[in-house]
This record gives sequence, C-alpha cells and structure tokens, in this order.
Amino acid sequence: MPLESSLTHSYPPPREKKYCPFCGGPLSRQFVEGRHRLYCDACASPHYENPVPASCVVVMDEGTEVLLVKRNIPPKKGMWCLPGGFMELHESPEEAAMRELHEEAGICGRIETLLGVTTNAHPDYGTVLLMGFLVHHWEGAPVAGDDADEARFFSLEALPEIAFQSHRHFIRRYLLTRPV
Repeated sequence: MPLESSLTHSYPPPREKKYCPFCGGPLSRQFVEGRHRLYCDACASPHYENPVPASCVVVMDEGTEVLLVKRNIPPKKGMWCLPGGFMELHESPEEAAMRELHEEAGICGRIETLLGVTTNAHPDYGTVLLMGFLVHHWEGAPVAGDDADEARFFSLEALPEIAFQSHRHFIRRYLLTRPV
C-alpha cells in the first residue's frame, strides 16, 4: 500500500444548505466579508460553513500491527480505515477518538500522543478537519461494532488499501516517528 508523503486535496462543495437553522427562512448567496457566503435575510446574518471536526486513532499491537476497521457505510463502504469519526458537542478530540475506538472496534485505550492534524474531502460537508492520535496501550479484543463490518490488526508490511488519504497520512506519521 503506498503511503503518500504529502497531502493534496480536491474539496467538493458541501451539500447546499437551503434554510436558516435558526429561523427557517430561505438562504441565499451574498458577497459578505470578502467572499460569497450563505446569508439569511430574515436574520440579517451570514452563515459560515466550517470544516467538521473528527478524530481517528492509530492503534498499535506491539509496534508491528495496526488496527483497522472495515467500513459498512458510505463514503468508501467496504474499505479499511482507522477507527474514528465525528466529534460530538461538548466532547474533546481525545474523547471523540476514544469513544469511536470503543464503538467501532470494541476496545478501550489510552492516547499516547497526537500524530497530527490534517483535512480530508467529504461529499456532504466539503472538508473534515481530522486529528490523529497514537494508542499503544489498549485492552479488550477487537470486535466490529457501530459502522464497521470487521475490526482486526494488520501487519504494517501487508496493509490493505486504506480508504482515506488522511488515514494513510497518520499511519505514515507513525512509521516515521516510531522507535526502531
């Protein structure tokens, strides 16, 4: 599996929002603050479209195998990726990472370090802001749950195709920083 050393993204436009989430009035596009933005005439305010935050984890088994989950939902259904998902309100990136690890792979762990922050294109949201964490200490037996069909460890030398470029980036970051 090739692991790119640099990230390049082509971001699709997010799904178009049509109504104001505050008053229910129709939204239009207006030139505000130097760019075209969604705007609610009834509220007299722009609606900013921001990246959606998410977290994922590189879970290592004695430094030689990485935990992957097989997706059972779009996008990239049927492909392998790191355990992870979107942050919820009132949740830190670390809490989101640990919640997703438990929901998708049935194990609990402890974050060792932040591997990095990057972005990924998403068909509904346009851009996802993704934080990747390293987990070495975990407990339990991996079992698929939530939006995964399988959860298992793979040798770093024999990885399947990874669904998301950002996940490949975090695996590469681990490979570049691991002790030898």
